Amino acid sequence: MSERSFKQLTKGYIDLIRPFTLLAPVIVSLCIMFASFVYSKHLGSVSDVFLSIMLPASFALAILNGASNALNQVADLETDKISKANRPIPRGDVSIKGALFVSGFMYALAISLSLFINTMFLIFILSITFFTVTYSIPPRLKDKLFLNQLWVGVPRGLLGILASWSVFGNAFEYLPLSIGLIAMFFLIGGSITKDIIDEEADKKTGTRTLINTYGAKKASFMVFPFMFFPFAFIPILIDAGLLDSSLGLLTFLAIPSFFICYLMYVNDKKSKILENTKSWSLMYMTYFFLAIGFSVLVSINCAA
Repeated sequence: MSERSFKQLTKGYIDLIRPFTLLAPVIVSLCIMFASFVYSKHLGSVSDVFLSIMLPASFALAILNGASNALNQVADLETDKISKANRPIPRGDVSIKGALFVSGFMYALAISLSLFINTMFLIFILSITFFTVTYSIPPRLKDKLFLNQLWVGVPRGLLGILASWSVFGNAFEYLPLSIGLIAMFFLIGGSITKDIIDEEADKKTGTRTLINTYGAKKASFMVFPFMFFPFAFIPILIDAGLLDSSLGLLTFLAIPSFFICYLMYVNDKKSKILENTKSWSLMYMTYFFLAIGFSVLVSINCAA
Protein backbone atom coordinates (compact mmCIF):
# COMPACT_ATOMS: atom_id res chain seq x y z
CA MET A 1 0.00 0.00 0.00
CA SER A 2 1.38 3.42 -0.96
CA GLU A 3 1.81 6.20 1.59
CA ARG A 4 -0.98 8.17 -0.08
CA SER A 5 -3.36 5.20 0.02
CA PHE A 6 -2.56 4.61 3.69
CA LYS A 7 -3.24 8.26 4.56
CA GLN A 8 -6.45 8.17 2.52
CA LEU A 9 -7.62 5.00 4.31
CA THR A 10 -6.72 6.42 7.72
CA LYS A 11 -8.59 9.64 7.00
CA GLY A 12 -11.54 7.60 5.77
CA TYR A 13 -11.85 5.66 9.01
CA ILE A 14 -11.45 8.81 11.08
CA ASP A 15 -14.19 10.52 9.05
CA LEU A 16 -16.34 7.41 9.44
CA ILE A 17 -16.72 7.86 13.19
CA ARG A 18 -17.26 11.64 12.80
CA PRO A 19 -14.92 12.93 15.54
CA PHE A 20 -16.74 16.26 16.08
CA THR A 21 -19.90 14.46 17.21
CA LEU A 22 -17.86 12.47 19.76
CA LEU A 23 -17.21 15.69 21.67
CA ALA A 24 -20.81 15.64 22.91
CA PRO A 25 -20.66 12.33 24.82
CA VAL A 26 -17.17 13.13 26.16
CA ILE A 27 -17.97 16.65 27.39
CA VAL A 28 -21.48 15.86 28.60
CA SER A 29 -20.56 12.60 30.35
CA LEU A 30 -17.52 14.04 32.15
CA CYS A 31 -19.58 17.00 33.36
CA ILE A 32 -22.42 14.79 34.62
CA MET A 33 -19.98 12.34 36.24
CA PHE A 34 -18.23 15.17 38.07
CA ALA A 35 -21.58 16.51 39.32
CA SER A 36 -22.56 13.00 40.40
CA PHE A 37 -19.23 12.57 42.20
CA VAL A 38 -19.66 15.80 44.14
CA TYR A 39 -23.39 15.38 44.81
CA SER A 40 -23.01 11.80 46.01
CA LYS A 41 -20.08 12.74 48.27
CA HIS A 42 -18.10 9.86 46.81
CA LEU A 43 -15.03 8.87 48.80
CA GLY A 44 -11.66 9.74 47.31
CA SER A 45 -10.40 12.66 45.26
CA VAL A 46 -11.36 13.56 41.70
CA SER A 47 -7.78 12.99 40.56
CA ASP A 48 -7.86 9.44 41.94
CA VAL A 49 -11.00 8.42 40.08
CA PHE A 50 -10.53 10.46 36.89
CA LEU A 51 -8.16 8.04 35.16
CA SER A 52 -9.52 4.86 36.74
CA ILE A 53 -13.27 5.47 36.40
CA MET A 54 -14.39 8.72 34.77
CA LEU A 55 -12.19 8.57 31.67
CA PRO A 56 -12.98 4.91 30.79
CA ALA A 57 -16.71 5.53 31.32
CA SER A 58 -16.57 8.64 29.14
CA PHE A 59 -14.63 6.76 26.46
CA ALA A 60 -17.24 4.00 26.53
CA LEU A 61 -19.99 6.49 25.71
CA ALA A 62 -17.90 8.21 23.04
CA ILE A 63 -16.90 4.90 21.44
CA LEU A 64 -20.56 3.86 21.47
CA ASN A 65 -21.41 7.04 19.58
CA GLY A 66 -18.65 6.34 17.07
CA ALA A 67 -19.95 2.81 16.55
CA SER A 68 -23.42 4.23 15.91
CA ASN A 69 -22.02 6.77 13.44
CA ALA A 70 -20.24 4.05 11.45
CA LEU A 71 -23.30 1.78 11.38
CA ASN A 72 -25.56 4.65 10.37
CA GLN A 73 -23.32 5.55 7.44
CA VAL A 74 -23.56 1.99 6.14
CA ALA A 75 -27.35 2.13 6.42
CA ASP A 76 -27.45 5.64 4.87
CA LEU A 77 -25.24 4.88 1.88
CA GLU A 78 -27.89 5.61 -0.75
CA THR A 79 -28.88 8.84 0.98
CA ASP A 80 -25.26 9.93 1.38
CA LYS A 81 -24.57 9.32 -2.31
CA ILE A 82 -27.06 12.11 -3.00
CA SER A 83 -26.46 14.65 -0.23
CA LYS A 84 -23.13 13.78 1.39
CA ALA A 85 -21.01 12.23 -1.35
CA ASN A 86 -17.85 13.39 0.45
CA ARG A 87 -18.37 10.87 3.25
CA PRO A 88 -15.83 7.99 3.32
CA ILE A 89 -18.07 5.16 2.05
CA PRO A 90 -19.59 6.91 -1.00
CA ARG A 91 -16.22 8.41 -1.96
CA GLY A 92 -14.71 4.90 -1.88
CA ASP A 93 -12.19 5.33 0.94
CA VAL A 94 -13.92 2.82 3.24
CA SER A 95 -15.76 -0.34 2.21
CA ILE A 96 -19.09 -1.41 3.68
CA LYS A 97 -17.42 -4.50 5.14
CA GLY A 98 -14.71 -2.34 6.72
CA ALA A 99 -17.26 0.08 8.17
CA LEU A 100 -19.30 -2.78 9.66
CA PHE A 101 -16.16 -4.26 11.20
CA VAL A 102 -15.23 -0.92 12.79
CA SER A 103 -18.78 -0.46 14.07
CA GLY A 104 -18.95 -3.96 15.57
CA PHE A 105 -15.51 -3.62 17.15
CA MET A 106 -16.42 -0.27 18.73
CA TYR A 107 -19.73 -1.59 20.07
CA ALA A 108 -17.87 -4.53 21.64
CA LEU A 109 -15.20 -2.23 23.07
CA ALA A 110 -17.74 0.13 24.60
CA ILE A 111 -19.62 -2.74 26.24
CA SER A 112 -16.34 -4.26 27.47
CA LEU A 113 -15.25 -0.98 29.07
CA SER A 114 -18.62 -0.64 30.81
CA LEU A 115 -18.05 -3.99 32.53
CA PHE A 116 -15.33 -2.33 34.59
CA ILE A 117 -17.55 0.53 35.80
CA ASN A 118 -20.66 -0.93 37.45
CA THR A 119 -23.76 -2.99 36.65
CA MET A 120 -26.13 -0.04 36.22
CA PHE A 121 -23.73 1.68 33.83
CA LEU A 122 -23.54 -1.54 31.79
CA ILE A 123 -27.35 -1.71 31.64
CA PHE A 124 -27.52 1.86 30.33
CA ILE A 125 -24.80 1.15 27.75
CA LEU A 126 -26.74 -1.90 26.52
CA SER A 127 -29.95 0.16 26.40
CA ILE A 128 -28.25 2.87 24.33
CA THR A 129 -26.84 0.17 22.05
CA PHE A 130 -30.35 -1.16 21.46
CA PHE A 131 -31.63 2.29 20.44
CA THR A 132 -28.69 3.06 18.13
CA VAL A 133 -28.76 -0.33 16.39
CA THR A 134 -32.53 -0.37 15.84
CA TYR A 135 -32.28 3.22 14.58
CA SER A 136 -30.13 2.04 11.66
CA ILE A 137 -30.82 -1.60 10.79
CA PRO A 138 -34.03 -2.84 9.09
CA PRO A 139 -36.79 -2.33 9.88
CA ARG A 140 -34.95 0.82 10.89
CA LEU A 141 -36.62 3.43 13.04
CA LYS A 142 -34.78 6.25 11.27
CA ASP A 143 -37.30 5.94 8.44
CA LYS A 144 -40.34 6.30 10.71
CA LEU A 145 -41.76 9.79 11.17
CA PHE A 146 -41.75 10.96 14.84
CA LEU A 147 -40.15 7.73 16.06
CA ASN A 148 -36.85 8.75 14.46
CA GLN A 149 -36.70 11.82 16.72
CA LEU A 150 -37.58 9.77 19.79
CA TRP A 151 -34.85 7.27 18.91
CA VAL A 152 -32.28 10.08 19.00
CA GLY A 153 -33.55 11.97 22.03
CA VAL A 154 -33.94 9.03 24.41
CA PRO A 155 -30.45 7.47 24.13
CA ARG A 156 -28.45 10.67 23.63
CA GLY A 157 -30.39 12.72 26.15
CA LEU A 158 -32.03 10.72 28.93
CA LEU A 159 -30.05 7.46 28.86
CA GLY A 160 -26.69 9.14 28.25
CA ILE A 161 -27.11 11.44 31.26
CA LEU A 162 -28.46 8.68 33.52
CA ALA A 163 -25.57 6.41 32.50
CA SER A 164 -23.08 9.14 33.40
CA TRP A 165 -24.76 9.87 36.73
CA SER A 166 -24.87 6.15 37.60
CA VAL A 167 -21.06 6.00 37.68
CA PHE A 168 -21.09 7.51 41.19
CA GLY A 169 -24.73 8.03 42.15
CA ASN A 170 -28.32 6.83 41.96
CA ALA A 171 -29.55 7.51 38.43
CA PHE A 172 -33.19 7.40 39.52
CA GLU A 173 -33.11 10.36 41.88
CA TYR A 174 -35.12 13.45 40.94
CA LEU A 175 -32.06 15.53 40.04
CA PRO A 176 -30.55 13.33 37.28
CA LEU A 177 -33.99 12.29 36.04
CA SER A 178 -35.06 15.94 35.71
CA ILE A 179 -31.94 16.98 33.81
CA GLY A 180 -32.08 13.81 31.71
CA LEU A 181 -35.67 14.51 30.70
CA ILE A 182 -34.84 18.14 29.87
CA ALA A 183 -31.99 16.94 27.63
CA MET A 184 -34.21 14.28 26.07
CA PHE A 185 -36.99 16.69 25.08
CA PHE A 186 -34.43 19.22 23.82
CA LEU A 187 -32.79 16.59 21.59
CA ILE A 188 -36.13 15.19 20.39
CA GLY A 189 -36.73 18.63 18.94
CA GLY A 190 -33.17 19.56 18.08
CA SER A 191 -32.38 16.32 16.27
CA ILE A 192 -34.25 17.50 13.17
CA THR A 193 -31.51 20.07 12.50
CA LYS A 194 -29.40 17.26 11.05
CA ASP A 195 -32.15 16.50 8.50
CA ILE A 196 -32.14 19.88 6.78
CA ILE A 197 -29.36 19.19 4.27
CA ASP A 198 -30.72 15.67 3.71
CA GLU A 199 -34.26 16.82 2.92
CA GLU A 200 -34.41 15.74 -0.72
CA ALA A 201 -32.12 12.72 -0.32
CA ASP A 202 -34.19 11.37 2.59
CA LYS A 203 -37.38 11.80 0.57
CA LYS A 204 -35.93 9.89 -2.38
CA THR A 205 -34.70 7.01 -0.21
CA GLY A 206 -37.87 6.58 1.87
CA THR A 207 -36.90 8.28 5.13
CA ARG A 208 -39.71 10.45 6.49
CA THR A 209 -38.64 13.38 8.65
CA LEU A 210 -40.43 16.47 9.86
CA ILE A 211 -38.27 18.50 7.48
CA ASN A 212 -39.18 16.64 4.27
CA THR A 213 -42.78 16.00 5.34
CA TYR A 214 -43.85 19.45 6.55
CA GLY A 215 -41.01 21.73 5.42
CA ALA A 216 -38.42 23.48 7.60
CA LYS A 217 -40.65 26.46 8.48
CA LYS A 218 -43.56 24.41 9.79
CA ALA A 219 -41.21 21.85 11.40
CA SER A 220 -39.50 24.65 13.35
CA PHE A 221 -42.86 25.53 14.94
CA MET A 222 -43.59 21.86 15.66
CA VAL A 223 -40.34 21.28 17.57
CA PHE A 224 -40.25 24.68 19.28
CA PRO A 225 -42.15 23.48 22.40
CA PHE A 226 -39.73 20.54 22.82
CA MET A 227 -36.70 22.84 22.70
CA PHE A 228 -37.91 25.97 24.47
CA PHE A 229 -40.22 24.86 27.26
CA PRO A 230 -37.97 22.27 28.98
CA PHE A 231 -35.71 25.20 29.92
CA ALA A 232 -38.54 27.69 30.44
CA PHE A 233 -40.20 25.26 32.89
CA ILE A 234 -37.10 24.92 35.11
CA PRO A 235 -38.50 27.48 37.62
CA ILE A 236 -41.58 25.25 37.95
CA LEU A 237 -39.35 22.24 38.70
CA ILE A 238 -37.53 24.35 41.28
CA ASP A 239 -40.82 25.42 42.87
CA ALA A 240 -41.87 21.75 43.00
CA GLY A 241 -38.67 20.88 44.85
CA LEU A 242 -37.30 18.70 42.05
CA LEU A 243 -34.36 21.01 41.33
CA ASP A 244 -32.31 23.33 43.52
CA SER A 245 -32.87 27.06 43.04
CA SER A 246 -29.25 27.49 41.86
CA LEU A 247 -30.14 25.62 38.67
CA GLY A 248 -32.50 28.43 37.71
CA LEU A 249 -29.69 29.90 35.60
CA LEU A 250 -30.19 27.04 33.13
CA THR A 251 -33.49 28.68 32.21
CA PHE A 252 -31.48 31.07 30.02
CA LEU A 253 -30.74 28.19 27.64
CA ALA A 254 -34.25 28.79 26.31
CA ILE A 255 -32.66 31.73 24.42
CA PRO A 256 -30.34 29.72 22.14
CA SER A 257 -33.14 27.16 21.77
CA PHE A 258 -35.30 29.94 20.34
CA PHE A 259 -32.55 30.90 17.89
CA ILE A 260 -32.11 27.29 16.75
CA CYS A 261 -35.76 27.26 15.70
CA TYR A 262 -35.37 30.72 14.17
CA LEU A 263 -32.45 29.52 12.03
CA MET A 264 -34.54 26.60 10.80
CA TYR A 265 -37.42 28.97 10.01
CA VAL A 266 -35.27 31.31 7.91
CA ASN A 267 -34.04 28.45 5.72
CA ASP A 268 -30.80 27.45 7.44
CA LYS A 269 -28.03 26.33 5.09
CA LYS A 270 -24.97 24.13 5.42
CA SER A 271 -22.07 25.77 7.22
CA LYS A 272 -18.92 26.31 5.17
CA ILE A 273 -16.79 25.29 8.16
CA LEU A 274 -18.71 22.51 9.92
CA GLU A 275 -20.26 19.37 8.45
CA ASN A 276 -23.86 20.46 8.91
CA THR A 277 -26.07 23.52 9.35
CA LYS A 278 -25.66 26.46 11.74
CA SER A 279 -28.74 25.36 13.66
CA TRP A 280 -27.20 21.89 14.10
CA SER A 281 -23.99 23.45 15.45
CA LEU A 282 -25.91 25.73 17.83
CA MET A 283 -27.94 22.74 19.01
CA TYR A 284 -24.73 20.92 19.97
CA MET A 285 -23.32 24.01 21.70
CA THR A 286 -26.53 24.45 23.72
CA TYR A 287 -26.32 20.83 24.83
CA PHE A 288 -22.70 21.41 25.90
CA PHE A 289 -23.70 24.47 27.93
CA LEU A 290 -26.50 22.50 29.60
CA ALA A 291 -24.04 19.85 30.81
CA ILE A 292 -21.30 22.30 31.78
CA GLY A 293 -23.70 24.69 33.50
CA PHE A 294 -25.41 21.86 35.37
CA SER A 295 -22.07 20.46 36.58
CA VAL A 296 -20.77 23.84 37.75
CA LEU A 297 -23.99 24.82 39.52
CA VAL A 298 -24.39 21.46 41.28
CA SER A 299 -20.77 21.57 42.41
CA ILE A 300 -21.05 25.13 43.73
CA ASN A 301 -24.29 24.29 45.53
CA CYS A 302 -22.75 21.20 47.16
CA ALA A 303 -19.68 23.16 48.24
CA ALA A 304 -21.76 25.96 49.79
